Amino acid sequence: MNLIYAACAFLLALVFALAGVTRAGAWLIEWRNPPAGEFADIDGTRIHYVHVPAPQNAELPAIVFIHGASANLRDQMLPIRPLLEGRAEMVFLDRPGFGWSARGPGNESPSTQADTIARLMDRLGIHNAIMVGHSFGGVITAAFGREHPEKTLGLVFLSPVSHPWPGGATAWYYKLTATPIIGWLFSETLTYPAGTLQMDSATACVFSPNKVPEGYVGNASIPLVLRPGAFRANAIDVAGLYDYTLKAAPHYRDITAPTIVISGDRDKVVYASIHSVGLVRDIPGAELIWVHNLGHKPDWIASDLVVGAIKKVAGKVVDLQAMAKTVEARIAGDAYNEGRCPDITVPDAELAPT
Repeated sequence: MNLIYAACAFLLALVFALAGVTRAGAWLIEWRNPPAGEFADIDGTRIHYVHVPAPQNAELPAIVFIHGASANLRDQMLPIRPLLEGRAEMVFLDRPGFGWSARGPGNESPSTQADTIARLMDRLGIHNAIMVGHSFGGVITAAFGREHPEKTLGLVFLSPVSHPWPGGATAWYYKLTATPIIGWLFSETLTYPAGTLQMDSATACVFSPNKVPEGYVGNASIPLVLRPGAFRANAIDVAGLYDYTLKAAPHYRDITAPTIVISGDRDKVVYASIHSVGLVRDIPGAELIWVHNLGHKPDWIASDLVVGAIKKVAGKVVDLQAMAKTVEARIAGDAYNEGRCPDITVPDAELAPT
């Protein structure tokens, strides 16, 4: 009996120790990564954003950037803003629950997050804009284009997720974290120390076969996702993605805005042959820019191509296929982390939903 009591006491002490480490780590992360912009209360949700006002005689319309899972507004702002500064009004925002934005009530689905973004645009006096979404931001971009067509001038998808995939499997730690009580305990004790140990290798595989930019993790404030609340928001988003896309994907044909999808054939994060190809198949008139030897990060590795896509949906004459060839020549020799980050393959077709 004494051994049982001792074991229980040890486990309890370990939980409190890990919780303390996590709280101290979260404080340190926030101290190192302060807010970069302003805050707005959107129907009870405190949203953090960076608003770059439109210059006089702007070359391009307003552009709103929607980041992916595990990220924040810096992830797109750092590579793209310098290329468009002085040419367009821009909004970079932390999605609800990420970065410095609160999760707020009712922001558990891509559609409700799109609604929050639409109301932020109203607050900033932006009547319509080009929406640019990376990775998980792609499914929110699709929701925005479908549910707010009057505010949508064009859509640019970067390595997006958008469609149901065979089997609907996702990482175990997302499902666990999204589970009530157990998930809270997991995020409050283990995600910070485990995530800190895994962050560099995980980031390398997000970029692979391309090189991670120098200082990327720190400059883009990626550790913000390791705070318990942010990690839970991220897990809930990812764990609910499959069920959401089952219902949403059949309605993508209703999207009427000019659309461009940029995707790499070496993406090791999402099934490009399902999501990117599916969007171009389902959205009338959409154009796919398929880049050889590109991983999951066109916003960083092919920033010039992303700007070209924005210009094209704005009505400019741009040869994106030629630009893609230039990018391919630039990254043709990239083979970073080969063997450490295996290529992902689409699950067997018989696992597809019926």
